[in-house]
Amino acid sequence: MTAPDVSGDVSGGPPRTSDVSGGPPLTAELAPEAADLLRRLAELGLRPYAEVGVLAARHAVEASRWMQGEKVAVATTDLLVDGAAGRLPARVYHPDPGTTLPVTVWFHGGGWVTGSVANADRPCRAIARQARSIVVSVEYRRAPETPFPGPVDDAEAATSWVIGHAAELGADPLHVVVAGDSAGGTLAAAVGRRLRSAIARQVLVYPPLAPPGPAGYPAHNEGHLLTHADMVWFWDHYLAGQAPTPDAAPLLGRDVEGLPPVSIAVAGFDPLHDEGLAYAARLREAGVDVDLRDWPDMIHGFLGMAGELPQTAGLITWVAAAIGRSTT
Repeated sequence: MTAPDVSGDVSGGPPRTSDVSGGPPLTAELAPEAADLLRRLAELGLRPYAEVGVLAARHAVEASRWMQGEKVAVATTDLLVDGAAGRLPARVYHPDPGTTLPVTVWFHGGGWVTGSVANADRPCRAIARQARSIVVSVEYRRAPETPFPGPVDDAEAATSWVIGHAAELGADPLHVVVAGDSAGGTLAAAVGRRLRSAIARQVLVYPPLAPPGPAGYPAHNEGHLLTHADMVWFWDHYLAGQAPTPDAAPLLGRDVEGLPPVSIAVAGFDPLHDEGLAYAARLREAGVDVDLRDWPDMIHGFLGMAGELPQTAGLITWVAAAIGRSTT
């Protein structure tokens, strides 16, 4: 569970309208299940990340597994993979041991500060099963102990290790996907930039793509779980006073021609919604194959809420299908 200030209005506010894939505008109010969840979280008296500090924020996120729902049975192996400055723990999910399958390198969310392989376990199990893909979930180093570029360097090194050890994993090195949710999606996009010729597809689930300006985001700065203040806190820890580069903030990058195909999921009541649309538009203009999906009635973080929100099942199915596109 996150620890933002959710004391604001959670009734849905004005409808959200966004143009997706050139089709008709999507207009929606906050899903009633999400509004109910936000009310219950607010009753717990959660405080903003900046008030509780790094350790308490990490504890709160690890304690959020009650929202995740069923634990799907999939064969798992814990091992060590290469990082940029030493070995990193990783968990391998193989839905059909003995069969060579595509492989997805997964980076968990948590603002580059919180989150873990353990916290991402249930979504990764479900994704591996539905996608029929091996999933390698990587425990990259986190800020503030290791600010940018450390987490990106770890993500790149781990992905290179997976490619080089594909045969040992039962994986097809020609069908490597990089994927992640929230901050993990940003890391996946950075790996897609750095290893573009080796990556079959990027799957980015509501990623933060650039630091917010002083005025915040165009909509939903507070009141829907993730807040503008939270993102300022995350980016401050991640950048540690550095100017953002495209590897840290992919929306700032202009050299996007030739990037691997990308699937991007956004949520309408997420402050990060519009930058996901902007990134998709920039990639399309550069000729990159883009698959964009908008959940206009959802909040940030709903990939990890299968026990609370029925819409999570649809997101997992979409992620699995996006991974499957790597073989076509």
